[in-house]
Amino acid sequence: MEITTLLGIIAGLIAVIGAMIFKHISFSVFLNPAAFFVIFVGTVATILNSYPAENLKNIGALFRILFTKRKGISELEVIKLMIELSTLTRKEGLLALEGQMEAIEDPFIRKGLRMVVDGMGEDVISDILAAEIAAMEERHEVNASIFSSAGMYAPTLGVLGAVFGLIAAMAHIDDTEEMAHAIAAAFIATILGIFTGYVLWNPFAKKLKVKSHEEALVKGIIVEGVLSLQKGDSPVLIQEKLISVLPQAKQEKILRELRQE
Repeated sequence: MEITTLLGIIAGLIAVIGAMIFKHISFSVFLNPAAFFVIFVGTVATILNSYPAENLKNIGALFRILFTKRKGISELEVIKLMIELSTLTRKEGLLALEGQMEAIEDPFIRKGLRMVVDGMGEDVISDILAAEIAAMEERHEVNASIFSSAGMYAPTLGVLGAVFGLIAAMAHIDDTEEMAHAIAAAFIATILGIFTGYVLWNPFAKKLKVKSHEEALVKGIIVEGVLSLQKGDSPVLIQEKLISVLPQAKQEKILRELRQE
């Protein structure tokens, strides 16, 4: 589970609840169905009006991505695999890769190795794999924009909800106490709009972009590894090439783990 997402939501709720406690605000003010209705139903409406059904059918999968750790092959596993394949190909030739492909689960790696075995040139392999990465990043950008759009619209809908509440409050203009309660309730929609927009939807969009960047980084390492195999680079050179694209702290961690093998 992606614990940081859950912790972020809990911390956001604690911030609101704590502020209400310190300001001695009654939690009964949240018993305002109209505020929840205009924010959540209104946000759904804005998303439906912004995106075609094709982009929204995987919204459930996006929430799963937010609350689960990234699956798939890691940087370390890619580097170890490429070193092993390099050792193999230097002994038996590039055609030996064909016998290894069935055991490799990652379809992106298999695709790259298949092109190497088929004798495609370096530029062709690089262009095809780069195009696939670019297409993936474009899809991920659209997915993230669904949440960023919700984050943009929700606070504005909060203002709309507050206006509705103030209109209702004016109906009690002759009753000061009742009018005060109505005005207080009017701003619940604003709180909900700001909270969902800036604590949930916009951060969710940011996390999806970060996860996309991490996946693109791993795929970039795979591309470099495949091209190195195609050129016949030594295991030592491949290791140095693939590790060099990582942050310094991660380089040191991977080198330690490789030495322990």
